[in-house]
Amino acid sequence: MKTYQYILLSFAAILTVGCGTTEQKEITELPSVPVKVAQVNASESAGYIAASGKIEAGQNANLSTRMMGNVTKVHVKVGDKVSKGQTLINISNADLIAQKAQVEASIIQAKSDLKNAETDFQRFKSLFEKGSASQKELDDMTTRFEVAKANVEAAEQMKKGVEAQFAYSNIKAPFSGVVVNSFIKEGMMANPGMPLIALEDAKNYQVVASISESDISNITEDTKAMVYVKSIEKEFEGNIIELSPSAQNTGGQYLVKIAIKATDPALRSGMFVNVKFATNSTETETSQIMIPTSALIQKGQLTGVYVVTDDKIAILRWLRLGRTYNEKVEVISGLGENEHFILSHEGKLYNGAKVTF
Repeated sequence: MKTYQYILLSFAAILTVGCGTTEQKEITELPSVPVKVAQVNASESAGYIAASGKIEAGQNANLSTRMMGNVTKVHVKVGDKVSKGQTLINISNADLIAQKAQVEASIIQAKSDLKNAETDFQRFKSLFEKGSASQKELDDMTTRFEVAKANVEAAEQMKKGVEAQFAYSNIKAPFSGVVVNSFIKEGMMANPGMPLIALEDAKNYQVVASISESDISNITEDTKAMVYVKSIEKEFEGNIIELSPSAQNTGGQYLVKIAIKATDPALRSGMFVNVKFATNSTETETSQIMIPTSALIQKGQLTGVYVVTDDKIAILRWLRLGRTYNEKVEVISGLGENEHFILSHEGKLYNGAKVTF
């Protein structure tokens, strides 16, 4: 009886071990993850310097006024196209109208005084020539006449000053462009120096890029530049129009301004760009590995890519990256030539996963 119980227990143990092995096998043998791969190819590229930058309008202005007053009318809104000389904002000018009326009245009075002074001067001059008036009397009339002329001139200049103030009550476009911002509404108080309207010339865009001190010596105003705008996925040819000689106030970076040759309605001020400067310097001619940025895996401060082994196993490899241009990034270390890396995948991909392609 004891022998029979021992055999049953042994058989049960074997069944238990067998079942456990089957369950474990089902867990470890997960299906392969379908992936799309690419092969690493190091290419000899013509020397170039890459930099990042931002699009700016070639001409822009924040319009303000020199006078204080209530805004009575705003004629435009953000996005409106305006012509040079077009009225954009009206500011209450009731005080100016009153000042102008006072000045005009003073001009009338000054001219009347001048007419009387001239009449008296001519009369005393005639009397002096006849010996009926003294030299002092003639001098007094001459002084009075000169003062009257000066008073008329002063009143005329005052009128011009008041009329000039009217220009600040009617804000006009200094150039043709687009309204990109409005800082004021009807009924609000406008103060001297306060920005009211931001205006940009939408026809002539330029790029401001930052260049490191190690690269600036390889760039001249004759250097060709290609500007890639990531948000619209377009590339434009550009000309360097300004090369900053100092990095004192720009954090050690030299600013380079590039005029974009072509025009495109999709371009907007403030868009970020990548700029590629062609250079013949042998220092920039290198054999480099470029991979799509979409293949990168970001985990905290680390960036890597999944490489595929000969056994078709995905292994996460951390990389040291260099410059980015268009949709590709330079790999300084971490990938070797002819290795395969994963571009995209279907389903969950993890370190050590079996893949198929």
